[in-house]
Amino acid sequence: MRKSKIYKIAGGFVIGAIVVGAIGYSQLSNRHKAIVKTEFLFRTGIVKNKWDIDKEPSEYRMISPTFLIDGIYKSMEGPKATNFVQLSQDTSLVWLTGFKVKALDSKMTTQLSNDFICHTNIDFNDSRYYTGFGLLNRVGVQYPRMTSLSNGQESFEFPKGYGIPMRGNDLLTVTTESLNHNIKDADLWIKHEIDIDYQKNGDGLKPLMTRTIFVALPFDEKDPYKEPLDPAANSCIPVETKNHTYDDGKGGKLSGHWVIPPGKSTWHSSIDGQLQMKDSLRLHAAAVHVHPFSTSLTVFDLTDNKVIFKSEMTNYKDKIGLEKVTAFSSEQGIWLYANHHYELRQECDNTTAIDQDMMGSMFLFFYDAELESKIRQKP
Repeated sequence: MRKSKIYKIAGGFVIGAIVVGAIGYSQLSNRHKAIVKTEFLFRTGIVKNKWDIDKEPSEYRMISPTFLIDGIYKSMEGPKATNFVQLSQDTSLVWLTGFKVKALDSKMTTQLSNDFICHTNIDFNDSRYYTGFGLLNRVGVQYPRMTSLSNGQESFEFPKGYGIPMRGNDLLTVTTESLNHNIKDADLWIKHEIDIDYQKNGDGLKPLMTRTIFVALPFDEKDPYKEPLDPAANSCIPVETKNHTYDDGKGGKLSGHWVIPPGKSTWHSSIDGQLQMKDSLRLHAAAVHVHPFSTSLTVFDLTDNKVIFKSEMTNYKDKIGLEKVTAFSSEQGIWLYANHHYELRQECDNTTAIDQDMMGSMFLFFYDAELESKIRQKP
């Protein structure tokens, strides 16, 4: 076979592969397009796929790889990256006391708007963490997310005298994701700077445990996108049925990521199963994650008919985004009781003319008497 013919055949295969790839790419969701583009930029070396680390005695600072913002990226759609963190090289305890994230330009010289911060998740290895403290009954019980920072709440500190203890050489997994609700013709290169504040000397600090709670709403598994819904049923239309979908324990499905229509709406769901309370617990802090157009998220005691904590959100009036999300922090704490029933209540105000997506979750931090007993027993 002539070389010219071989070249033509090879060229045809290349062109065909490009066409097939382009068609496949065009059919991806915005979130998956961001994954493909980010992976391509990292692997080809077009952008820096490296975390910059600056570790100080009381602060671990990391700066993410570069993210390309080239269009609208709603919540949970933008380019993201993951880093694995060890605060020290030995098993001596460190105490986590706070978290911060901010957006920078790619040269790391200018702080940018928080509009480019979707969320930063801090996860831990629950098997290694609880096994090290002799708390084997806690392994695999809850999703091992320590906390999350997100648009509107980009920093969070525990109240004075409290922290999360961990062995310094245990791993934390930090994933940070970018956001852009407003600039349609964007052409920006950005980074995220994440700080983890910690103390090596935990004398006098009391340990906290984390519990994740979130709004989870029923939907029709056979016809999930059917409209209109009956507001009295507190059911939802999920954004999708693959992710953030849960069993309700009764043969039905729940979604933690749903659609809100234009106008005001209210949603509520039980959190008794998520709290998994076997005894009374004292709440000292709460970090909050919601999407734009949420106006409040409340932990409500159904038994006593009272509010435990209400986080209120300030949405921007001239653009899409959360200006501020209030957190909870208290040295005194608030008691929650094992024989009470609790739910999350979320209020939304979609000021646009189209449907928007919504989530509502909290990371609750309770005083951990059992863990303190384990720590004090160690020589």
